[in-house]
Amino acid sequence: MFYSFLRSLGIIIFKILFRFQVRGLKYIPEKGGFILASNHASYLDPILLGIACRRPLNYMAKKELFHNRLLSIFFLKINIFPVKRDSADIKALKEAMRRLKMGGALVLFPEGSRRFDSTSGEPYPGVGFLSAKVGVPIVPAFIKGTQEAWPKNTRLIRPKKISVTFGKKISYEKGVSYQEIAQLIMASIRELSCQAVGC
Repeated sequence: MFYSFLRSLGIIIFKILFRFQVRGLKYIPEKGGFILASNHASYLDPILLGIACRRPLNYMAKKELFHNRLLSIFFLKINIFPVKRDSADIKALKEAMRRLKMGGALVLFPEGSRRFDSTSGEPYPGVGFLSAKVGVPIVPAFIKGTQEAWPKNTRLIRPKKISVTFGKKISYEKGVSYQEIAQLIMASIRELSCQAVGC
């Protein structure tokens, strides 16, 4: 209920401030686990994906953010769980797999941290690993406008137009490496970016 309330509130705020638009909702599976893989250019991106997707999403966030007790409680209520960055966090990996097996949706940013160009980096193979191990499809997404609305290393949010575009799901095929899956996902995200901004 808390997640749904925040999402409804977010829809109103983002439509007013950012003329928020969503495309490709038909590609979001109605049930079953899946990974939502997106470009990442701003702190607004995880929020945008949660508002755009009708199904509740699960997120991983760096463990340091959970040191504050009140913030930790808030994160846990909106499906965010901790992960140790720059290390093989087996506990977080198992939690991600558990949520996917239970039919949940997990947000991953294949490039890791925020990037100014957002779709040109080398993706991490983790997204391919999770898809293969759990046997869930990956839905690519492209977020447009958050870099302009809240640029990296700035505090002020600007009322720029923002949109999210979802693409056709990608299913794991045997014999394909985890890195190849990750690269295929980034290629799909770049294709969505061309549709959104024109290439």
